Amino acid sequence: MNWKYFLLLLLFASQMSYGQQEAVKGKTSYNFLIDTEHYDKEKKNPLLIFLHGRSLSGHDLNRVKRYGVLYAKNRGVELPSSIVVAPQTSNGWDPDKVKDVLSYVLENYNVDEDRVYVCGMSMGGYGTMDFVGKYPELVAAAVAICGGGTMKYAESLATVPLWIQHGSADRAVPASESKKIYHAIKKVNPDAEAKLTIIPGGTHGSVERLFHRGDMYEWLFQHRKNN
Repeated sequence: MNWKYFLLLLLFASQMSYGQQEAVKGKTSYNFLIDTEHYDKEKKNPLLIFLHGRSLSGHDLNRVKRYGVLYAKNRGVELPSSIVVAPQTSNGWDPDKVKDVLSYVLENYNVDEDRVYVCGMSMGGYGTMDFVGKYPELVAAAVAICGGGTMKYAESLATVPLWIQHGSADRAVPASESKKIYHAIKKVNPDAEAKLTIIPGGTHGSVERLFHRGDMYEWLFQHRKNN
């Protein structure tokens, strides 16, 4: 194959994957990437927010593509038609700052406010639970992977559909962290739409594969806030 032709193909593939992932800096408390490949300004669009783990922290937004929702999408996983937002923190997740990002997106894009979803992994799993716990009225459903939660939010978390997932062999964040917040939610309301999946043999890193499976997105996107 002609090398120039090959390089052009690579460039084209790169533009197809990343061309509509825009960096938004200095507008909110967290800088973030926003993927608008399937955005239609003429209609209400679902919104998916991804919160990363500690290893992707910093000030280089390209790090946020190393695993999770954008990584899966850029590797060819077909997500439900939606806007995807991936903020970056340098020091843990603050629910108020995540809300600031959400408010900016709601103000500047045509978003279906009944279909705002949040997912996160590791530190982002904690961040997901804390954001949903503090602002349950803003979220239709959430997925927290290999994280945990803050017990004081159990009552409000019980009002939002949640799928909590954790690997049984996780040595970085033990599965007991997810079990604790799940049981706290169920203690508040045994009928809460929360489910816990413990993945046999799953390690802290191997559960990243969940972002590459359709069932997680199908579960999230079936929910509407005002159902």
